[in-house]
This record gives sequence, structure tokens and C-alpha cells, in this order.
Amino acid sequence: MTTVANRPRLRWRKSSRSDLTDQCVEICIFARAAVLMRDSKDRQRGPLAFAPSSWDDFLHGVRLGEFDRQQGLI
Repeated sequence: MTTVANRPRLRWRKSSRSDLTDQCVEICIFARAAVLMRDSKDRQRGPLAFAPSSWDDFLHGVRLGEFDRQQGLI
């Protein structure tokens, strides 16, 4: 059975800042209808799907530093 997660034509990308050990997540823009995200260590598990507007909001928060760790906190 072919699922969205394992379609061969999907173009999964991972951050250029990720290391060589595949300790990261990968994203895929799916038909402008969703942003898919999966764990690079477990690609057979289904991806999470986000509405493009939600993904844009997340990226905006990243750029503003909303998710940066505060010094002294783990």
C-alpha cells in the first residue's frame, strides 16, 4: 500500500545544519496543501502534517527566537 509517507516522488529535505548521524527531522511540501515532517531515524513511521499557514507561523516564531533556550534553563 502506498501512503503519503512513502511515495517515491516526494522531495524530503533536512536542515543544512543537521549532522551526519541523521539526528534530525525532514520536511516535505505536499501539493501546497500540507507541510509534512518526519523523523529521519524512523522514516517508515507516518509523518506529521501541518497546514501551510501553521508552518509559516512556526517558522516566524523560530526567526523571532521564540523557541530559543533561555540561559540557565535546560
